[in-house]
Parts: sequence; C-alpha cells; structure tokens
Amino acid sequence: MLRTSTSRRIATAAAVAGSTAAIALTGASAASAQVYQTVPLSPGQSHCVTQYASFQVRGDGWATGGGARFKLLYNGQVIDATAGRVTNWAVERRSSYGNFPGQGYYSVCAYNTGTTNTTASLQIRTDNEF
Repeated sequence: MLRTSTSRRIATAAAVAGSTAAIALTGASAASAQVYQTVPLSPGQSHCVTQYASFQVRGDGWATGGGARFKLLYNGQVIDATAGRVTNWAVERRSSYGNFPGQGYYSVCAYNTGTTNTTASLQIRTDNEF
C-alpha cells in the first residue's frame, strides 16, 4: 500500500508540475505576442501573419531571390503595399504619427507574384512591442 500511495503522490505531483508549466508557457506567449515567421512560397502562393493592435503597428518583410510583394492589411483591407516585388520592406502606423487607422486586427502578408520560388520572412509587432 505504501508503494501505491507513494506512486500516486509522485504521479499527482508530476501532473501538477506539468499543468503549472503549461500555464506558465501560455502566460509567456501572451506577454510576447509579436509574430515572426519564415515560409517558402512557390509562384502564386501567399502567407500572412496577424495580430491585434490598439495604438500602433509595425510590419517588416524580407524575401530571397526575385523578392515578393508585401502588404499591410487592417481588418482585411489593404492599407499599405509595395508597388511590385522587393527583397525588404517595412511600414509603421502609429497614433502619434496620425496615420494609425484604429484598433483592430492587422496582417502583414507576402505574395510571390514572380515565376520562381522565394522564401519570405514576415514580422508584425504591435503596441508596446516596438
């Protein structure tokens, strides 16, 4: 009986420790919400990263080879875009600059409009992240 009771206590302690670690990781990701992703894009493919902003947003994009077309969307509507393919791009919209459209969901997107594969890296930061 002692062995079974001890085993149960160890298993319960391990489960509690695992739950605490999961809660701690969830809290850490919420505190550091900026998104950075690198993805391969074939011709015609696109990829977006999205985050909520209350008073400012910054988007950055980098692409290999012939580049990619980058866009910043606010609640699904394009508010900034490159004229064509580029290998690096950045945009900032801030309340303090007077060019922030308002609270909502912002997306930074890369579009491979070329004829060869490219690898695009996207980063979106909001509010107090920059």
